[in-house]
Amino acid sequence: MMTRRSLFRSAAAAGGASLLPRRAFAATSARAAGFRYPEETDPHERTFMQWPVNHRVHDDADFLHDLQGTISEIANTIAGFEPVVVLAAAEHHKAIRKRVSGQVELWDIPTDDLWCRDSGPSFVVDGKGGLAVTQFNFNGWGGKQVHGNDGRIAARLAERLGLTVFDAGLVGEAGGVETDGHGTLIAHESTFINPNRNKGSKEDITAMLLETMGAQQMIWAPGIKGADITDYHIDALARFVKPGQVLIQMGAEIDPEDPWSVAAFETHDILSAATDAEGRTLDLVILPEPWDIRVDSPDFVSSYVNYYVCNGGVIAAQFGDEEADSEAAAILGALYPGREIVMLNIDTVGEVGGGIHCATHEQPKV
Repeated sequence: MMTRRSLFRSAAAAGGASLLPRRAFAATSARAAGFRYPEETDPHERTFMQWPVNHRVHDDADFLHDLQGTISEIANTIAGFEPVVVLAAAEHHKAIRKRVSGQVELWDIPTDDLWCRDSGPSFVVDGKGGLAVTQFNFNGWGGKQVHGNDGRIAARLAERLGLTVFDAGLVGEAGGVETDGHGTLIAHESTFINPNRNKGSKEDITAMLLETMGAQQMIWAPGIKGADITDYHIDALARFVKPGQVLIQMGAEIDPEDPWSVAAFETHDILSAATDAEGRTLDLVILPEPWDIRVDSPDFVSSYVNYYVCNGGVIAAQFGDEEADSEAAAILGALYPGREIVMLNIDTVGEVGGGIHCATHEQPKV
């Protein structure tokens, strides 16, 4: 089985080169134009998802069928809260329609894989009714995976919606950065300050990320290069709940022999000492890790914090550890009052190295 963590996937392209035509982009950045990446908790127009189809990525047909079933369940669940669009080439629509509810729309935009958080459109708003797309120039996590279709999704969607695309020159993925929607960003250096995505100094790359997101304050933690295909996306570890508050998943004690544990505690300590764009010290909420889970694989991602906030709901994973699953649901319920907490079995997505947040991308309502 090929997974995002195991790095067994072949590359279609390496380095930071964009696959998209430059004429599709505005000559300025989101921040320079007065746009910002909003909070995920703001009202949504719809949710976008991608249909995984590329057999070079998922070479086991039976597993791919099961993975598509999980994507269908996530889409159908979110559709109970807000409109959902699944992106896929038209040739796949008949098969998809048999697996998703009538509430789910299908758009003819070709895909390779399911990771809409990274290769889908990242929307920015100006607070005056304006909506645009800010470009991350997805390059298959540094050329680690084929992305002939996925690398073009953001621009194709912007064209369909008639939206301006801002491009500050950054190469990376939206799943690699967390924003409070009010000027503060959190990311692992291993994802962006990495020659497989971006050249230049830390200062140069920081500036590009702030321009891309329309933000003012950057909080970096080291992360881990090369241990998984994403180079350790922050959204599997720590998430903004609201400005000034961060939810982080970690064990009770550091395991010095486990690089993931060491990196998590390092990120925690950096966040606890940091201040946001408003000068506030961050309130950190700890979410315990599950242990007695259904899938026994070192590559399996069991992240509760990789949840998705939609209109009136929070869609999160459960992993079969009854005590930990219940505690996670309770913590999310306390952090998001007034929203229904829905826990899904998404084990096939965890097996390929991600979660519900990785598979979704919101379009804010303006």
